[in-house]
Amino acid sequence: MSKIKYYSKEGLQRLNEELHQLITVARPAASANIAEARDKGDLSENAEYDAAKEAQGLTELKIANLQNEIANARLIDESKLDASKVLVFSVVKLKNLKTNTTVTYTLVPESESDFKAGKLSAESPIARGLLGHKQGDKVDVKVPAGVIPFEILEISRA
Repeated sequence: MSKIKYYSKEGLQRLNEELHQLITVARPAASANIAEARDKGDLSENAEYDAAKEAQGLTELKIANLQNEIANARLIDESKLDASKVLVFSVVKLKNLKTNTTVTYTLVPESESDFKAGKLSAESPIARGLLGHKQGDKVDVKVPAGVIPFEILEISRA
């Protein structure tokens, strides 16, 4: 049984585009490579044919996995989320009470996380520690390196 995953409209669109590319470009290219290798003669000693068959198998596996992921995807309606507490798609401005620094993160589904862009997976230790809390709350977040005390300065929607 597959796990249900939540996506923004953009995240689900990226999955569909990737699936479309695999089906319309990668799959025909894999078939063409097999045909080309087959035309080169004896299949029992044809490493190019074996490699082309393996590449086709990997492409088909990716297609099946993406189709399964899309079938189990759930779209989150960001407009219906409560902005008074930290949820997925919240933009959270935090103050690290240990270092006195301020950071801003957007909490997103795991599949859309990008730490460099400030998009923090909702399944990360920091996000899990913040979920459900309100502006002004002081939260001790357990991370692999210990405990980080944060104050939630601001919550807004992405």
